[in-house]
Amino acid sequence: MSRSLSKFLQIAVPLGLGIFLIWYIYQSFTPQQLTETKKHFTDANYGFVLLSIALSVLSHISRSYRWSFMLEPLGYRTKIANNFMAVSVAYLMNIFIPKSGEFSRGIILDKYEGVPFQKGFGTIISERIVDLIFLLLFTALALFIKFDVLYQYIVGSIPSSLLYILIFGIVLGAISIPLYVKFSKSNVNKKLKNFVIGLKEGIFSILKMRRKAAFLFHSFLIWGLYLLSFYTALHALPETANISIGTIIIAFVVGSFTFAFTNSGFGTYPAAIAGILAIFGVAKTVGVAVGWIVWISNISAIIFFGVLSLVLLPIYNRKGLQL
Repeated sequence: MSRSLSKFLQIAVPLGLGIFLIWYIYQSFTPQQLTETKKHFTDANYGFVLLSIALSVLSHISRSYRWSFMLEPLGYRTKIANNFMAVSVAYLMNIFIPKSGEFSRGIILDKYEGVPFQKGFGTIISERIVDLIFLLLFTALALFIKFDVLYQYIVGSIPSSLLYILIFGIVLGAISIPLYVKFSKSNVNKKLKNFVIGLKEGIFSILKMRRKAAFLFHSFLIWGLYLLSFYTALHALPETANISIGTIIIAFVVGSFTFAFTNSGFGTYPAAIAGILAIFGVAKTVGVAVGWIVWISNISAIIFFGVLSLVLLPIYNRKGLQL
């Protein structure tokens, strides 16, 4: 497969999946359900949505500070404003080209702060590893809190024969993957080993950090603000304003994972939020509406701050302002 075709598929396939999910959900709705969904949009309290956006922006500011703690041991004291604008542009880029944001952050820091791309990119990878660890911790917490409900749902909705096949597949994978990693010499295995090595290096780089306490504080703050932003946005609709914290956490986790499947969760995020909330008794029309409200508000903020950052970056650095 040519490189150009591969790049095209990396963009087209996730986009196509998102479009398909949007079509699939809405074609399954009755005219009455479509009317109900539209009504949820018009009746929503957008004051909570704006507060949710503000909390999300605060998480980006916190991420900018945390990034500076990773750059300091390398000998670079970057301006927080440049860090924030680089982060904002990265989120913007990821909407259109998946995974491109990490590269754009490194390029911006190289251009405006003189941090060599490889060094800057290395800190971004380490940062992503930390984010993955936090997401897995939230996942474990969600499963612990709502395991009984999820178990009953899985047992009740999946035929026992298919369930046995899935369990067998998980056990087989747990046995075969470590053996494959140990003995295989394929390119895929090399990538897996490099990922594990990168994971270890990322963790050790954090342990060597001079301001570990501040780094951990901002890591908890970032993810706390993510969750609080999601929780606040759910108050936009009365039907989702009083759902349990366990349901909120598991919906938050499932929604977070969708960003890996399509361009910033396009199509998959509202579908996933609606699906997980339906398990806990929330009407599908409500779930779809709140999923879109959360997604559209976040993407709108990302586009606004991303475009604004692209405009301000050269102006800010030309004038030599400090922040």
